[in-house]
Amino acid sequence: MIAEDKKKALEFFAEGRKHYKLMKFQEAREAFAHALEACPKDGPSKVYLERCDDYIKNPPSEDWDGVWVMRAK
Repeated sequence: MIAEDKKKALEFFAEGRKHYKLMKFQEAREAFAHALEACPKDGPSKVYLERCDDYIKNPPSEDWDGVWVMRAK
C-alpha cells in the first residue's frame, strides 16, 4: 500500500508532467512544488521543478520535443 503523502505526490507529479509536456511551465512548476510539499524528498519533482524554472526564464523553441538539454556542467 502506498502512503498517503506519496500518493498525493504522485498525483501532483502526473499533473506537472502533463503541463510540462504542453510547455505550460508555470502550471507544471506549481504542481511539482505541491508534490514536494506532500513528499519533500521526491527527487523527480525536484528535478522537474528546476527544469521548469529554467524554461520559464529561457523558453524552448516552438518545436521543442520535450527532451531536456543540459547547458552547463
